[in-house]
Amino acid sequence: MTQHIHLVAAARPNFMKIAPLWHALSAAPEFAPVLIHTGQHYDANMSDAIFADLGLPQPDYHLGVGSGSHAEQTGGVMIAYEKIAATDRPDWLIVVGDVNSTAACAMVAAKLCFTVIHLEAGLRSRDRRMPEEINRLVTDAIADVLWTPSPDGDENLIAEGVDPARITRVGNIMLDSFELVRPAIEAAGTAGSLGLTPGGYGVVTLHRPSNVDEDHQLEALVDALAAVQQRLPLVFPVHPRTAVRLDATGLGGRLDRAGVKRVAPQGYVAFMNLVTQSAAVITDSGGVQEETTYLGIPCLTLRENTERPVTITHGSNRLVTAATLSREVAEALTMPREGWRRPGLWDGRTAARCLDDLRRRSGLLAEARSAA
Repeated sequence: MTQHIHLVAAARPNFMKIAPLWHALSAAPEFAPVLIHTGQHYDANMSDAIFADLGLPQPDYHLGVGSGSHAEQTGGVMIAYEKIAATDRPDWLIVVGDVNSTAACAMVAAKLCFTVIHLEAGLRSRDRRMPEEINRLVTDAIADVLWTPSPDGDENLIAEGVDPARITRVGNIMLDSFELVRPAIEAAGTAGSLGLTPGGYGVVTLHRPSNVDEDHQLEALVDALAAVQQRLPLVFPVHPRTAVRLDATGLGGRLDRAGVKRVAPQGYVAFMNLVTQSAAVITDSGGVQEETTYLGIPCLTLRENTERPVTITHGSNRLVTAATLSREVAEALTMPREGWRRPGLWDGRTAARCLDDLRRRSGLLAEARSAA
């Protein structure tokens, strides 16, 4: 019997995580994926363009939740998704990552008693000031199956008392998306169209509240980026919420005067073309830490901590502050790279392992239903 699967996406990083899995499930006759977009990210460059880049169809359901406070988003998603789940009940719900929609849909499924799988489970920053950390903890606590990207994910879950039988390490599915469209990424002319020299510029992404919501922190980062610009030309695809803050504070003009090239948010293919041809990346994004580790590109992460420590122990990532950024960029551009390596199972074949585990667990589910 065909297994009915709800696959939920909400924000830009989710789209890259669900695309390889949607393609794998769609090609498997025993599974019928239903694509649900909660609308948490709705900017065309951060949603529609990425769906097109990754070959995703229009969602079967679009909840249209939009922006709002954490409570408004979480509550809005729960109300909207519960109505769908009640009339189109799945055998499985697969949620990805750590955004508000992930925890919201998982809570609906847990209360309606159908099986929840969390893809990218077990990541921990140990910083409960991060909304994403709360979402990770909540989702992992109620998920039935936990698909982890790296050994630290397994270790974190086991330390929290999770039955190892519920855990399967599948690897990093973000990198499946990269390999899925690698030819298009390599052929894209984004860097050239912006007048950038391959290997001669850095890419900047900033969006986390801890970096952009407080005027003094945002000003310190703008000044740090202006200092780096004197050494390494920077291109800055600006997240919508960051753009609002830069305009409200007038700090965007300071970046412009320093020569930092501000551009609109990019689709996945265009953005990854910028990354692959860059000398370094400055970011506060979790996904970019992973992509740069995979590609062997220096990554300077403007955060106090990371839920992806494997990108530091194995890869090219280092944690920095506004005060240390300029010096750290200079060091990263000249440091030896012999110790950098891709973590295990970061190989572009994670979706296939997810499918294998789902097939195995589907058999267990069928046996449990028969016994009941």
